[in-house]
Amino acid sequence: MTPKKRRRLAFAISLLVAGAGAAALVVYALQDNVLYFYSPSDVAAKHIAPGVAFRIGGLVEKNSVRHGKGAAISFMVTDGRTRVPVAYAGVLPALFREGQGVVAMGAMDGAGTFDASEILAKHDERYMPPEVVDALKRSGRWKEGK
Repeated sequence: MTPKKRRRLAFAISLLVAGAGAAALVVYALQDNVLYFYSPSDVAAKHIAPGVAFRIGGLVEKNSVRHGKGAAISFMVTDGRTRVPVAYAGVLPALFREGQGVVAMGAMDGAGTFDASEILAKHDERYMPPEVVDALKRSGRWKEGK
């Protein structure tokens, strides 16, 4: 092997090692932040700090929707085991209703309420976001054919 080929090989190996090291650092730094969807049970178990943005999903609990002043609304999101209060100010999606799947984006406030900045609802009578289905299956509340 000539010295030129040896230098190229050494450079390629060092480039691969540096790339693997950078990828490992990124994965280590992101850890829980890569998965930014949580069920209500996950929120309770992880004790997420106030102000940390994430998505929460589950079912809108029956008889929990309360309309406040103006466009303010509050409701409970549940996965069958745990429930989390959600506060939202804005126009809800047309398909939002109790007993149906919902995904909300926002952050927890200091009082333990999820302060939503956006609400996403299912788009037809059979569809539910995959994250919500997974959370319901983990809690034992999912029934096929729903």
